[in-house]
Amino acid sequence: MTLRPEYSLGHSEYNTFLFAAVGEEKVGLPLTVLTALTRLGFDPWREAARLSDLPRETAARAFAVTIAMLPEGDWKASESEAIAARLVNWLPGRSTQAMPSVEARLIGGKKMKSGFATVLVWGMLAAALLFLGLHLVGDNNFEFGRGAAASTQQGGPHDD
Repeated sequence: MTLRPEYSLGHSEYNTFLFAAVGEEKVGLPLTVLTALTRLGFDPWREAARLSDLPRETAARAFAVTIAMLPEGDWKASESEAIAARLVNWLPGRSTQAMPSVEARLIGGKKMKSGFATVLVWGMLAAALLFLGLHLVGDNNFEFGRGAAASTQQGGPHDD
């Protein structure tokens, strides 16, 4: 079974840039652009596309600001511009959509990535209406408790 495009890394023209090392973290592991952007809350492919659309010099300055937001590893914050200039050279000249994005829709003021929440709400509403309908029709009477009250008030053959 293959993954849907939004869940699979696949091939991207930004992979060379995204998997390039920013430097080495203090624990000794390499820090990639992909990891750095993700930790800072950026969508790596969108950020790569945005930087690709900028002139190299502007992209390097913009990316230097991003690198400066990272905790220092084997690099100093003052080296951010040189690191950014090295890394933006891995970007293609123009952006293309690397990964198909899932359109977000506003539902109740919040972004949702699928219609699952809508289907869930409608399903719960349908279940509640079904339960209510079965409860009301349970004694073949649409008035609450009337059927039970009427049967206890009627006199039987042994009433005196």
